[in-house]
Amino acid sequence: MVKVIGAIFIIIATTWAGFEAARHLNERPRQLRQLKSALQSLEAEIMYGHTPLHEAARRLASQLSKPLSSFFESFAKRLTHSETTVKDAWEQSLKEIWKITALKQGEFEIMKQFGETLGRHDRTSQQKQIMLTLAHLEREEADAYDKQAKYEKMVKSLGFLSGLLLIILLM
Repeated sequence: MVKVIGAIFIIIATTWAGFEAARHLNERPRQLRQLKSALQSLEAEIMYGHTPLHEAARRLASQLSKPLSSFFESFAKRLTHSETTVKDAWEQSLKEIWKITALKQGEFEIMKQFGETLGRHDRTSQQKQIMLTLAHLEREEADAYDKQAKYEKMVKSLGFLSGLLLIILLM
């Protein structure tokens, strides 16, 4: 009886781990879409609304869901409450939130490079930088969809099957 209960716990744990890994693969494209949408909204705020950067970031934070809303909220707070450059506020906010996102290092580098140019140019140059960043994120999103299509079902199955293997080996 104890072996059966132990086997059930092993199957549940490994299956749950597989589904968690699959959820991570599923979250990445969604967060990339949100990030692209946020940058497009930032472009509209800068180009057409002539909104200050901290106010635009605050508005974006209210429109987005977590974890990206936390990023823009942190960015806006750093711009208004501390003596820092836009680049440093952007980078610190990125580092603070990156651990809780499903995004990869490639997206981190793209966003970090964008933060280095943010606020340094006139509106048209800033628009070009946003377009360049969006193009890079589009490529990363396509890669995320490919990985999701290839590996999501496999990871779920692998979790369950690794539990079965572990049970077989232990019996």
